[in-house]
Amino acid sequence: MNKTKRVRWGIAGTGRISQQFAQDFAYVSNGEVIAVSSRSQESAATFAEQYDIKRAYAGYAPLLADPDIDAVYIASPHTMHFQNTLDAIEAGKHVLCEKPFTINPEESRKLFEIAGQSSVFVMEAMWTFFLPAIQKAQEWLEQGRIGKLRQIKADFGYPQLPFDPGRREYNVEFAGGCLLEMGIYPVSLAWLFMQQDPSGIKTNVHKAPNGVEDDVVMVFDYPDSTEGATATLATSFRSKLQNWAYLIGEEGYISIPDFWRANECSLYHLDTRIDHFDDGRESLGLNYETIAAGEDILANRQQSNIMPWSNTIRFQEHMQRIRQQF
Repeated sequence: MNKTKRVRWGIAGTGRISQQFAQDFAYVSNGEVIAVSSRSQESAATFAEQYDIKRAYAGYAPLLADPDIDAVYIASPHTMHFQNTLDAIEAGKHVLCEKPFTINPEESRKLFEIAGQSSVFVMEAMWTFFLPAIQKAQEWLEQGRIGKLRQIKADFGYPQLPFDPGRREYNVEFAGGCLLEMGIYPVSLAWLFMQQDPSGIKTNVHKAPNGVEDDVVMVFDYPDSTEGATATLATSFRSKLQNWAYLIGEEGYISIPDFWRANECSLYHLDTRIDHFDDGRESLGLNYETIAAGEDILANRQQSNIMPWSNTIRFQEHMQRIRQQF
């Protein structure tokens, strides 16, 4: 680790989420981006110039070979996450890999087994868990302010139209489909607030012409949880969903607008709002997970206590159970 107490990051990929990740470094005090890689030198150079990054590499291998890089942020297509993360671990780099971490539970377990034998930090980039509004909702729930949790409602969907089988979101070779691309948000939120596996999962799915799912509605049952609880979840490429989350208890509920990027939440008793939280941030919100990952790296931890490896395994297992019903 460098002696400056700042994590030196390299970014693998120059797509939209990489741009947002780089943009939010204006709000990251314990790290800096010093390099970026892309499949083409031109793309990497353009990205580097836009975000004032000193080094631009064509290809992933030169990024991993840079001795000045402490950690890599991986934002490649889903099917490349396993190999990209494996290569980074073997190169001695810390890893923050975009969701979904892998395309199945077996790949995730294998990577964590290998990571456990190393000295590097590895985390799936579930930035939602680090947002202050989500953590405030957790605090309200733990304080019992809505009573026993009875229902979770959450959906996340944006139209990805027109259908194009060559487009990454639909591409079979890239593990296309709305579940891995967007559905991981409501699935992970259900885990965050229930902290247990559903005993039963029911799904309703619509498929695109090439067979990948483009609309999924899911119902998770938790009969052993506080005398019974249910999560109603949805994701879609066919339409814009509300993208809100609701935590519904016996005495009230919590609403979280745009929960996946939440900057606020509200607490209700019946129809009356009795509390409200707004983080007032200027950033997009990715800085929270980046700062937290940096703190763990600088403290020589291998896992995050907010987003531990066990969380990733749960997301993967739940999504596998859903896919088995398609």
